Amino acid sequence: MMETKCNTGRVSRLLDRHTKVMGQHTPLFYQDPLELVSGSGVWLKDAAGASYLDLYNNVPCVGHSNPRVVANIAEQAATLNVHGRYLHEGVIEYVERLVSLHHGGIQSAILGCSGTEATEMALTLARSVTGKQGIICTDSTYHGNSSLVGRLTALPVGNDRGGVKSITTPQLFRPMAEGVSEAELLQLHLDQLEATIASFADSGGFAGIMLCSILANEGLAIPPSGWFAEATAMVSDAGGVVIADEVQSGFARSGSWWGYEVSGFTPDVVCMGKPMGNGFPLSAMATSHEMVTKFRERHRYFNTFASSPLQAAAGSAVIDEINDLNLVEQVTEVGASLTSALRALEADHPQMGDVRGRGLFIGIDWVKPGTRIPDPVGAQQMVERLKSRFVLVGKAGQHGNVLKIRPPLVFNNEHASIFLNAFEDSLRDA
Repeated sequence: MMETKCNTGRVSRLLDRHTKVMGQHTPLFYQDPLELVSGSGVWLKDAAGASYLDLYNNVPCVGHSNPRVVANIAEQAATLNVHGRYLHEGVIEYVERLVSLHHGGIQSAILGCSGTEATEMALTLARSVTGKQGIICTDSTYHGNSSLVGRLTALPVGNDRGGVKSITTPQLFRPMAEGVSEAELLQLHLDQLEATIASFADSGGFAGIMLCSILANEGLAIPPSGWFAEATAMVSDAGGVVIADEVQSGFARSGSWWGYEVSGFTPDVVCMGKPMGNGFPLSAMATSHEMVTKFRERHRYFNTFASSPLQAAAGSAVIDEINDLNLVEQVTEVGASLTSALRALEADHPQMGDVRGRGLFIGIDWVKPGTRIPDPVGAQQMVERLKSRFVLVGKAGQHGNVLKIRPPLVFNNEHASIFLNAFEDSLRDA
């Protein structure tokens, strides 16, 4: 007990120092924030020595402190690290490998350090190559936090935020119209998209659409069948650029290399980030060689820390690990098994309104029992209950009520069993 009190006092003092130097309202998880000191694989350890099973962090996709990534970074840092205005075979080879993982139309890439940078480049590119201004997103998305990209965040339908307009998030669980068939719902969404595209005719024209390939921040919404393919075809027919945000869904997270593969559409531009460097800052915007060339001709984009040998070393190690550990296959198998086990609990636990997801990105839509009314308070309580059982999850979605299960990709069936035991135990307290 004395050790717990001492650790509580330490965390309180650390939190006070944190607030003073980093400002009030700086985001921290949990009612009582964790002080983490180390990590390995899917496990995190706090300052008191307690180990937590990590089902939240997608950034260290091949595991916390992955030995191969650490070794690659250390070796390169001890050899050379400079900005991208010099030739370096390691950087060229990495980008060649990266674009080869995509469909044939993705041929060239520009590296950055964050997902926000990648999406900012993509939006700027869309406007540059089309000569138009209008961008479409969903009404409950998030793609980054720069002044341009931030315009896409939580934008209500019907508003115009600096040339950006939104469409209703396509989903089956809370459909935009009740009492209609799935085919009719699909058509309603396509009609809305068509009208939104047309609305730019007198205000700068239509440049393109940006979509998370699995609608992650929308709460992993499942759209009517065929929506991605038909919506993106409509965008292309209207002369717009289709941008896939793969920052969360890419690098095997969805059970395929890319979320757009499981969602069934072919983007013109792909944005990548978060897991690319397993925690080392690395992102990319990738598209055709022609469009990258046009972007380079019109914009003097340069990032001191991008296209560096150190980035290439980290990124190459991640690709090697995903391949050598067969993580695409493991994610597919473990994700399907875990999703099935969670769905089996739904009937006896009406707070679990809907279990949905792709690969090892699973959402549980927490609701008022017997309804589809979002329950963000109940979701947060589950997050805290799981933390008290040394399991870490998050929550997301338009209403902040979707439990977010998104572990490092090295998460396996043994880890899933530990989580399910803690989850069922927490349900008994709900």
